[in-house]
Amino acid sequence: MAFILNKHVMKRKSRFGRLMMYGAGFVLLMSIAFACSKKKDGPAAEPEPGVKYEASSEIFPNTERGFAKTMTVQSGGAPLNLVQLNTFRAQNISLVVRVFYFNAYKDKALDAAELTLIQTDLDNLRQAGLKGVVRFAYTDQIDGTDAPLAIVQQHMDQLKPIFEANKDVIAFVQAGFIGAWGEWHNSSNGLATPDNKKIVLEKLLSVLPKELMVQVRTPVYKQGVFNTTNPLTKAQGYSTENIARVGHHNDCFLSSTDDYGTYLNIATEKQYISNEALYVPVGGETCPPLAGFSPTCIEGRTQMKLLKWTYINIDYYIPTINAWKASGCFEEFQRSLGYRFSMMSSSFATEASGSFKMNLQLINNGYAPLYNKKIASLVLKNKVSGAFYTAPLAYDMRESKPGVAVTLDESVSLSGIPAGDYALYLRVADQAASLKDRIDYAVRFANAGTWTTDNGGMNDLKSSLKIN
Repeated sequence: MAFILNKHVMKRKSRFGRLMMYGAGFVLLMSIAFACSKKKDGPAAEPEPGVKYEASSEIFPNTERGFAKTMTVQSGGAPLNLVQLNTFRAQNISLVVRVFYFNAYKDKALDAAELTLIQTDLDNLRQAGLKGVVRFAYTDQIDGTDAPLAIVQQHMDQLKPIFEANKDVIAFVQAGFIGAWGEWHNSSNGLATPDNKKIVLEKLLSVLPKELMVQVRTPVYKQGVFNTTNPLTKAQGYSTENIARVGHHNDCFLSSTDDYGTYLNIATEKQYISNEALYVPVGGETCPPLAGFSPTCIEGRTQMKLLKWTYINIDYYIPTINAWKASGCFEEFQRSLGYRFSMMSSSFATEASGSFKMNLQLINNGYAPLYNKKIASLVLKNKVSGAFYTAPLAYDMRESKPGVAVTLDESVSLSGIPAGDYALYLRVADQAASLKDRIDYAVRFANAGTWTTDNGGMNDLKSSLKIN
């Protein structure tokens, strides 16, 4: 842990004070599968000629991924500025990492003013169409003090209603609470021990809704809490087990061989995170690189792909971000951080009744999968009345892993949809009732000429269906 301490001496700062503020080729393969379905009580329907979709290199924001803004606030500080937040999506930013410092509450409960500040920030994020990655800590100084365990637990209990009320706009929660910046490497109250880290993490998981995942600062911290060096398995992924709800954040990414002590057994621990990141999120920020280490485009691309990075701070470390811009890979990273879905080809029958066979090939060209569950639906728009009808799909978009082509091949019920001629769309929406109809939280696919803002944002399948 000494290396982590040395890192933070270098980062004291400027670190948070200054924080306000691909070309991975697209896969256009796959032969088109022609499918012929039969109506239940009629002749065989004619298959529609297969559609091949063109991938797009356009940069656009998508929820819960990409470059993020990191913004901190001390006790009694001002809430997030809604006018400023409203400018972020135009900068292709959909995430804000919000760090709350409880520096005035190290020996007492949070008061109404502090709780109101947190709620106001989350309300403003929702209004601006953004999501937050939140962290709570007590000091931003390496030699500063944190709070006793009893106070930390009391504060978590006070935060529980806020977590529940705002789980729609919280993307992830960073473990926080222990030591400088809430990064777990030291503690004036003895919290940076294996036993107390376990207590703090388990308490945090208990007050968070089961839908929300936590990120810890190093892989060794998670391994210590759960007493295993084995990465998550597919059977565990997406479950409500505590171990399946803990991901990783690295706040000294691409800064040295071991990222200032983030890794002890470098190759082994990176592979551990790479495997884990099929199910839990990875993100963070860069640091000033140590002498002899260069966070080049090649290094950045290699590490982000390996570790499946879903977001990174756009404001720190600025020389590294500027070097990426000058070298021409910044836009590549804008496209590739997190998920980037593209439709490849489809083949649908032109007529149906009762049910409809869905056959659509997709690929995720991003560095990471989706982590929070979404609602995927086939949307039918009546060509005469303009009315929209939604048919839920069974496919879980989280299963679309980086670089892997998948086929949505399922039978979709048309129950309740009147006879008529329809245009077909794919919609991937937030699972929260408060956000599911909002375009800011709908998932846009990286294809040319398929995105429509109608009906809260949809992806045009360029196909038609006649329901008998």
